Amino acid sequence: MPEELHLSSPVQKLRNTYRYTSEPVERTLVHILLDAAMCAPSADDERPWHFVVIREDLARQSLAEICPFTNIVKDVPLAIVVCGDKTLQKQQGCWVLDCAAATENILVEAQQVHLGAAWLYLYPIEGRVQRARSILKMPQNIVPFSIVAVGHPAEQKDCGSRFDIRRVHMEQWMQTEVEL
Repeated sequence: MPEELHLSSPVQKLRNTYRYTSEPVERTLVHILLDAAMCAPSADDERPWHFVVIREDLARQSLAEICPFTNIVKDVPLAIVVCGDKTLQKQQGCWVLDCAAATENILVEAQQVHLGAAWLYLYPIEGRVQRARSILKMPQNIVPFSIVAVGHPAEQKDCGSRFDIRRVHMEQWMQTEVEL
């Protein structure tokens, strides 16, 4: 593959951002992020997702206390909680795949519009799910899947290539190195 194609990929530049400026995220950018999330592929076109947009300091502080790694939420201007609605699923358990795709779309779109973002998982850790559900006053059929911290990055980090040919198998499982 030509090097210029490999380095131009949006996901090649994608990396969790953990330090943000205090500059607010504009409403139009929030709409763009949510639109990208809702464009995610979905099993049987279920689209079982809901999104809780959080800007208020008190709500972000409460979410920051769920576990040590959600601590960054207190310092971001915006958090988006991606949730799955179990009543909207036709295929048992596919809401998880759909919410993962929606979360990834937010991350990619944030990078495209020059924002930073970090995926902070809640599901499948039941204690985290219950705490988030309680903080956000969610009904039992709604499962908080992830928190995406979003803001203007205070630092820029490039992911670099993580391609590992040892993780690629051609036609069947093989322990030997393959050529693409």
